[in-house]
Amino acid sequence: MTGPSLPSERGAEVGRRIGVGLMYGLWKPRVLGAWRVPATGPVIFAVNHSHNVDGPMVMGVAPRPTHFLIKKEAFIGPLDPFLTGIGQLKVDRASADRTAVTRALGVLGAGGVLGIFPEGTRGEGDFASLRAGLAYFAVRSGAPIVPVAVLGSSDRPGRLVKALPPLRTRVDVVFGDPFDAGDGSGRRTRKALDEATERIQKQLSRHLENARRLTGRSATLE
Repeated sequence: MTGPSLPSERGAEVGRRIGVGLMYGLWKPRVLGAWRVPATGPVIFAVNHSHNVDGPMVMGVAPRPTHFLIKKEAFIGPLDPFLTGIGQLKVDRASADRTAVTRALGVLGAGGVLGIFPEGTRGEGDFASLRAGLAYFAVRSGAPIVPVAVLGSSDRPGRLVKALPPLRTRVDVVFGDPFDAGDGSGRRTRKALDEATERIQKQLSRHLENARRLTGRSATLE
């Protein structure tokens, strides 16, 4: 009996190319620190999430094709085959979605890039409240986490469509240094994951603070 199939790496590369065209056509992305992303091997992007464009923006500007865990509610109508075709992962946030977990671990096991919004849903985008899923994937796979701060996508006046930033405005995407979430023991107990989550939150918050300082964006000026 075979497990769930892996999302398409080729599809994710197609998605990246589509994203490049859309993001640079509609907005003015400024990408900082992309050289920090390991060129090969498994990587987890931990992305702050304050607006709908954050995922497509990272997918388009990242140096490697990325498979994002995306809520199943986004897979509606024609978006379902499209998102699946470009290698994105459907996840049911209301349950322990074993299929999504298996496929996400499969991406990392194959040396790919997994994108996660560790806050679980759109919010302030400040990494203030993390779910344990990121720690689980990082500890279980041993993949390094690369923090990614998207700044400039949250609500501001002047937008034509509420769900999107104003057209042709600058959106900064700042990639941080990769780090390991585990403590080196290989433990995957609840306590170990809680401790890993705490370490991750400190690293992500530090990166966000540095990214705001680097880009000249304060906590309120996005």
